Amino acid sequence: MKDALKDFVSQHRDDFDSQVPPRGTWEGIEGQLPSKSVSLWNSVILWRAAAIILLGVSLFTVFSSRDLPTDRGDRAKLKGEFIDLESYYSSQITEKKLLVTQFQSDTGLTEDEVTQNLQKLEAMYQVLKLEMDKRPSTDVKDALVLNLLVRIDLLNQQLNKLDKQPEKKVPVRS
Repeated sequence: MKDALKDFVSQHRDDFDSQVPPRGTWEGIEGQLPSKSVSLWNSVILWRAAAIILLGVSLFTVFSSRDLPTDRGDRAKLKGEFIDLESYYSSQITEKKLLVTQFQSDTGLTEDEVTQNLQKLEAMYQVLKLEMDKRPSTDVKDALVLNLLVRIDLLNQQLNKLDKQPEKKVPVRS
């Protein structure tokens, strides 16, 4: 059967090539085709944007987690460094608190805004310390040390303010 069709086409080749379709034939065919509307979900631009966002989030996740210690040795070292820093700064804070408390009791001053700020910093410190126990990282360690340094600075400011009062002097600091 294929040979018969092939033979027929070969014999009537000139007849096929000489026919030209009338104008407007293609427009008529195209009008009968279903309309091609692109929905938002099939939009290439939407999928490209989603891929770029996914890539950005992935890169952020990879690079932000690079700072975390990977093995137990690194975590232990990080905790050890923090324990040394914590003991030093905590002793400084305790000493300065004692001086402020002693001066306030000698002069009859009551708790002030600095004491309240120290209590708030202590509460934040406890939250950060829990985070350090769960997931130690240099960022958490740095935040803890910064908290300690801010408390020391607040106490130093308070001691300077109390020291400048005309009638009473703060006990000698070491």
